[in-house]
Amino acid sequence: MRREERIPLLMLLPAAAFFAAFFILPMARLFVIGGTGSMGWRAYAAIATDAGYFRALLATLAVATATTLVTLIVSGVAGVFLQRHRFRGHAALVAMLTLPLAFPGVVVGFMVIMLAGRQGLIGRITEALTGDRLVFAYSLAGLFMGYVYFSIPRTILTLMAAAEKLDPRLEEAARSLGASSWQVVRDVILPGLKPAVISAGAICFATAVGAFGTAFTLAARIDVLPMVIYTEFTLSANIAMAAALSFVLGAVTWLVLALARSAAGSTVAAAG
Repeated sequence: MRREERIPLLMLLPAAAFFAAFFILPMARLFVIGGTGSMGWRAYAAIATDAGYFRALLATLAVATATTLVTLIVSGVAGVFLQRHRFRGHAALVAMLTLPLAFPGVVVGFMVIMLAGRQGLIGRITEALTGDRLVFAYSLAGLFMGYVYFSIPRTILTLMAAAEKLDPRLEEAARSLGASSWQVVRDVILPGLKPAVISAGAICFATAVGAFGTAFTLAARIDVLPMVIYTEFTLSANIAMAAALSFVLGAVTWLVLALARSAAGSTVAAAG
């Protein structure tokens, strides 16, 4: 091998060592531990055959999917608008929308409790208006609210950056050919934002699938897979099952990210 061919390979060694030490080896160890329990390798099938684990998986995927869809809609509309319009207080509004980036999941969960918990603001308002106190912080609805709040800052900046690269001449050409505003959005803006939407959506989905801090804070009646893993590991001391569930959860997340990377493409319709 020539010297100029060896240099790029040598430059990859630190990344390869890091990847092996902090991903391949831990995941391999996790996989082996998952098959050492009383169920053996059947533990990996338990997530589909055991009703409790399967319900937790479905609830996890449902909340993550709903979070991703709502986050992308809100962030997409707001991101394109904020990128194309400048007004007094614009910078302050963007800063407020991205402020939750500084909050850990536990803080977000506590904020949901303050809003929709037993003594929360929503409960007080609904009690004053209807006589009944609306409380949903300790359910999947509360977890969904927390995840959306947590996810919007992580997607809106990505979509704003993608919207900046869109070529306005394509929209002008579409309008000159008689396209309506909705047709411009559907046929020009959304295809141009497709790579950013898919990438941001995949990250949002992966974050919601594996998030623990918010679920732990609101864990009164929430049965999602991260909480099940925590219960199996700490309360039941079923380390093998916790490892098997963790590996399956990680594999599902990796699969979503890999599919998104393949579907996203490499670029947007950029201005020249």
